[in-house]
Amino acid sequence: MIDLHCHILPGVDDGSPDMETSLRLAQVAVDQGITHMLLTPHHMDGQYVNHKAAVMTKTEAFQNALDKSQIRLTVFPGQEVHITGELLQAIDQNDVLFADEGSRYLILELPHNEVPEYTSKMLFGLQSRGITPVLVHPERNQGFMQDPDKLYEFVSQGCVTQLTASSYVGVFGEHVQKFTEQIIDAGLGCVFASDAHNFKGRNFKMTQAFEKLEKEKGVRFAETYKENAKSIINGDDVIFGEIHHVQGKKRKKKLWGLF
Repeated sequence: MIDLHCHILPGVDDGSPDMETSLRLAQVAVDQGITHMLLTPHHMDGQYVNHKAAVMTKTEAFQNALDKSQIRLTVFPGQEVHITGELLQAIDQNDVLFADEGSRYLILELPHNEVPEYTSKMLFGLQSRGITPVLVHPERNQGFMQDPDKLYEFVSQGCVTQLTASSYVGVFGEHVQKFTEQIIDAGLGCVFASDAHNFKGRNFKMTQAFEKLEKEKGVRFAETYKENAKSIINGDDVIFGEIHHVQGKKRKKKLWGLF
């Protein structure tokens, strides 16, 4: 199992505060069945700046600590990059880490309370460079909640989505859980990740999420989510089926044959 989004790199953001905590969190991840993990500290979100070179150095140190502690987890350097007007410039300056070595997939965060007006333009700018945005936790974005058609639009234009495992199993409340289920039912989900920050509220929950997904959507559907995580970290094509608008929200037009 691959986790594409977590905050257990020690002492860099609002996740793990120190190496001891990070190693304990890593063991929890391994106990959940996670074998590979993309470390994604916040970058350019107005509070945290984690430059590419620093993240790479700290990831190497963390991997050494994992190996020394005999924790069987392979970690890769990444960033949860916040959408900002300076994003393309940061990419040009080689200060942005991608999910894969080929710089195809970018782990991209929108503000929690809205979808900025310039989002479509920025996504187009990224895609015109051959970069596929991976929109993280759309199920917790108030802009998407208010207008799910925006999420449909971005996915239909080639974006990928990463849903949070904890959202799907109710950690963030019934409303977020329901919206996560609607996104999945509409075919607009692509992959689960933990977005783990700590031991209590923001934990991994990957096993629980996949057990629920397998029960509600079938084994093959759940396997696709796991395969997509591997495809993203390898820079390969992801698997999307039929997508349509979120049920009960505005239009219900169906779109066939994407991807």
